[in-house]
Amino acid sequence: MPDKLKQFLQRWAISTVAVLIAAHVVPGIEYHGVLKLFIATLVLGLLNSFLRPVLMLLSLPLLIVTLGLFTIVINALLLLLVSALVGKDNFSVDGFAAAFWGALVISIVSLILNSLTRSGDARISVQRGKKPEPKTEKDDDVIDV
Repeated sequence: MPDKLKQFLQRWAISTVAVLIAAHVVPGIEYHGVLKLFIATLVLGLLNSFLRPVLMLLSLPLLIVTLGLFTIVINALLLLLVSALVGKDNFSVDGFAAAFWGALVISIVSLILNSLTRSGDARISVQRGKKPEPKTEKDDDVIDV
């Protein structure tokens, strides 16, 4: 299987699991069938690929002022747009509050799953090492960086 197709399918699966978890955790997000969930996450992926960068660029001042937290609002708006495009009978998000909390859950779950599978751009790393040795008088002239 080509690498691009494999990456696409892996990201789609992660997105689907994230939306599935959000639908079970957040009241107001519902899907009506597994096939319809797959379609909704495909549409969400397409919007994230094409529309999200434009929205990020247009809202750059807000992103800077909020230290990037406005990204969740953009994700919530995209989730509402998916609900409108796919149709309430297939995938529904009841209002901005549900979309906001759903976007937050989807972001966290996607971050965790991308880190576990080493896919996407997100990375979480935990490094463990030896404790630093106590300093001696001869170490005073050394600057540790």
